[in-house]
Amino acid sequence: MTRTLYLVGILLCLWLPASGQNELQRKIAEKQRAIETLEKQIAEGERELSSIQKGKSAEQRSVRRLAQQIASRRQLLDETEGQIDLLSRQLAVTDSTAGVLAERLARYRNEYAAMVREAYRNYKQNSYLTYIFAADDFADIARRIANIRGVAKLREAKMQEILRTSEEVGRQQALLATQKQALDSTHRKIDAQRARYERDQRNAKARLQRMSAREKSVLKQKELQEAKLDAAIAELQKLTKGNKTGASFTAKTSNLNLPVEGGRVKRYHENMAEIVGRKGARITSIYEGKVMDVKRNRITNRYDVYIAHGEYITSYANLNSVSVSKGQTVAKNAPIGIIGPSVDIQTMKTEYRLVFGIYPPAGGKKMRASDCFRK
Repeated sequence: MTRTLYLVGILLCLWLPASGQNELQRKIAEKQRAIETLEKQIAEGERELSSIQKGKSAEQRSVRRLAQQIASRRQLLDETEGQIDLLSRQLAVTDSTAGVLAERLARYRNEYAAMVREAYRNYKQNSYLTYIFAADDFADIARRIANIRGVAKLREAKMQEILRTSEEVGRQQALLATQKQALDSTHRKIDAQRARYERDQRNAKARLQRMSAREKSVLKQKELQEAKLDAAIAELQKLTKGNKTGASFTAKTSNLNLPVEGGRVKRYHENMAEIVGRKGARITSIYEGKVMDVKRNRITNRYDVYIAHGEYITSYANLNSVSVSKGQTVAKNAPIGIIGPSVDIQTMKTEYRLVFGIYPPAGGKKMRASDCFRK
């Protein structure tokens, strides 16, 4: 029973690191796919920027496109930083596994050396013959010969263990070298990405300085128009009829928490609010409800989430990632995703911003976003 438990323990020690490695590998692969998507989007943005001709209206288009490009580069940096963290964790797991195996190999070799020394000493002193001839009868002789053969088998088994462990140490060391190379390569990539991000910021600020106050106002207005979600909301309102989840929400509901963890309202605009927070801040549902849709914005490549509270709808735009799916029921203050990067079109500074919207049932009186958070 003790030997069985010992063997199970060894197998678990070997399996658990492998299990952890597989999970990390899956997450790294997900990050890599997100990074590749962003790289394609940024490359497309570069081509679009290079095709814009000179002129005042073109200047506005360039500034808007650069703002989107800067936000995408910031998202790419965030994703790459996440990948570096995962690669570092994977490296630590592999390094730990290789260290444990190396210690085990050294122990096996010491045990085998002791067995060989003992066998040689017995051979030189004819101890095996003495051991056999000291038997009481033929049955005892047979038992003692079997014991000697058993010791030889144990020595052979130990040698096989050494060979297997040595091969596994070699594999882990090769894996470690590959992972170190991947980590170094990702570090070089993020340095290059950061340099391009800073270049885009300089270009955008230079172009912004050339624009008049009126042109900046027009630019801001265009940005607000792009943020309108009326068409998407109209479609969703058809689906919220009769929804009971979160139906206690009304136009008078107030004193709710901001949907950005540790966030602050930067700007209210009728039924919408721009709420800024720190990098990696959680986005939460302001009230219990049902997730009506989760969409990936084709312009920003970030996520928009729509939640129905009875027949009211709230929208959460510019999420880096989401943790809910369509049709899911969420509780009040439950996490729904992570805040994404954005660019202040007036200063070209990068910030982490959620665009929050609230919509009454179809045909209902318009609501102000500020009412929900009034204390």
